Amino acid sequence: MDCASIAQVTGGGIEPAAGGPLAYLGTFLLATAFYGITLHIAARYVLGTVRLKHAFTVGPILALASILLQQWGPLVVAPFLIALAYTSIMIVYDLGYKLTLLVSVIYYTVAVLVGFTIFNLWFLIGTAPG
Repeated sequence: MDCASIAQVTGGGIEPAAGGPLAYLGTFLLATAFYGITLHIAARYVLGTVRLKHAFTVGPILALASILLQQWGPLVVAPFLIALAYTSIMIVYDLGYKLTLLVSVIYYTVAVLVGFTIFNLWFLIGTAPG
């Protein structure tokens, strides 16, 4: 999933938003929180009781990668992040290939659902009168 918090929707596509180091730090922290929370939800659903520390070990890796690769767009970033998330989940949670795949699929599902919900709420609030 592309890091939408540092991008602005323009005419026909998505371009990185202008900002200084503070904007990138804020984006990194928000993306880390998003990736960490959604991964923890998915891991708990599949694995039962897991440590929050594991999800927030993977979260910053995905956040940093999405920020560094944002200029190449979602067609490059999304497959790279999917592979990076799969590999990171396998290493951090110490899982086999099949269980890692299950956690990854549930994670992507949760991330997409939460991402669409946040985007739609943001859009709805932005179009409210007054």
